[in-house]
Amino acid sequence: MTDLRWMGAAIALGERARGQTAPNPNVGCVIVKNGQVVGCGWTQPGGRPHAEAMALDEAGAEARGATVYVTLEPCAHQSERGPACADLLARAGVARVVAALQDPDPRTNGSGFKRLKAAGVEVVTGIEADAAEHSLDGFLTRSRLGRPYITLKLAMSIDGKIALPSGESRWITGEDARAHVHHERARSDMILVGRGTYEADAPKLDVRLPGLEERSPRRALLTRGEPVEGWTRLGSPEEVYGLEGVNDLLVEGGSEAATAFLAADLVDRMLIYRAPIIIGEGKQALGYIGLTALADAHQRWMLTETRMLGIDRLEVYERLRS
Repeated sequence: MTDLRWMGAAIALGERARGQTAPNPNVGCVIVKNGQVVGCGWTQPGGRPHAEAMALDEAGAEARGATVYVTLEPCAHQSERGPACADLLARAGVARVVAALQDPDPRTNGSGFKRLKAAGVEVVTGIEADAAEHSLDGFLTRSRLGRPYITLKLAMSIDGKIALPSGESRWITGEDARAHVHHERARSDMILVGRGTYEADAPKLDVRLPGLEERSPRRALLTRGEPVEGWTRLGSPEEVYGLEGVNDLLVEGGSEAATAFLAADLVDRMLIYRAPIIIGEGKQALGYIGLTALADAHQRWMLTETRMLGIDRLEVYERLRS
């Protein structure tokens, strides 16, 4: 039970760094000695220092004989930006390392654990692995599939409309739902919209939450047309495989971009903000996504969370993949 508690704290720390560390993972770390936290850390913006290095700096001499809880295997590769965390932990004299996941990076991938064991450190793995997987979705998806973890956001009426026939769409949802969207932006490395949304709304796509303004992500435009200064141009959804330094991509609008990413089966998570209004005739949230049989629509999405955001309802769905 103690291991679960402290790993939960490490995962929470790692969440602080999501959207800030790419291409590195957003790792969290807690160092515990005699039931007390003596050090904690999370991967810093740009990927360095690593969570373990930050926690060790805080713990100092108290790290000797302590237990380290970390969401991902300590790295084993040398870098110009800093030493390997497995070596730092061994030199600090920690007694035990509890890690949620093994690092899929081929430069580490088990080597960190082996190095710790060779130094006489007890290694325990798999604690809160599912929760750590969710926290590290972006890094793990990019490591395994070569593309970012992609979240699609849709704000719509009860009857699935995102705008009036005139195109008016501000604001379908209320302030609480819009604040939640800004929180999601702060957790993303990049936000993408389609050309139609760009031309109709001239969106800034920044983060407007107090204290998080500096976490506004890079902007991307899905278009076959000319690029726009300050924006990354993607000619098709499949070009996400060429994005560098992006663990988490948020697709925010509009209907054509959402449809294109769903048709390409590149959406891993959907956020549906449903307002308690009926529009009737208006712009549909989605177009044709390639389904030819109703049976093919089933067993593709799993509802993982619902909550009220003021008067609006948030539904979170995750793509079921083999």
